[in-house]
Amino acid sequence: MVRAGLTAERVTIAGAELADEAGFERVSMAQVARRLGVKDASLYSHVRGLEDLRGRIALLAADEKTLLIAEATAGRAGREALVAYANTWREYAHRHPGRYAATQAVLRIDPELAAAAPGPRRAVELTYGMLRGYGLSEPDLTDAVRLLRSTFHGFVALEAAGGFAHRRSPRRSWDRALEALHTLLEHWPTSRDGDSS
Repeated sequence: MVRAGLTAERVTIAGAELADEAGFERVSMAQVARRLGVKDASLYSHVRGLEDLRGRIALLAADEKTLLIAEATAGRAGREALVAYANTWREYAHRHPGRYAATQAVLRIDPELAAAAPGPRRAVELTYGMLRGYGLSEPDLTDAVRLLRSTFHGFVALEAAGGFAHRRSPRRSWDRALEALHTLLEHWPTSRDGDSS
């Protein structure tokens, strides 16, 4: 029997809150059920299991993060768009560490759920759109997307793990990294002929 008021969305949000508090890898069906005040079995009327729940958390987080980035970058281009995009990414990772971890995890997500979720698709569109403002086209667009993702994720992951022990403020290093990325994107090296794969 389905418990009144319990939905897949409520279960997912409870899982996302738990991920932020305890860590994405520590989310369990039992803990989510306890948080919602129901028996474990009640959850299975709404999600198929832990893997399904984790996939839903990842999609929820991707939607949230993408919406925030879209709002931050609206009407901006070049350096302004890059800085707004990057700062929103970093702030989301700080504010929602468990949800952010879900967006970076390798998960098997239900194809129907993934197809219905606008976040991942919109994230790609936003990123490519921002980079086209620098005059990039393929294959340079893909290379630049990978560079940005590696830089942003690498920085926030090291920061979260306490990896910046130097007395210089991580924020100052972040700001300088964004300036360096902007300069690089403005002077992106030309692809060699035939370098399209």
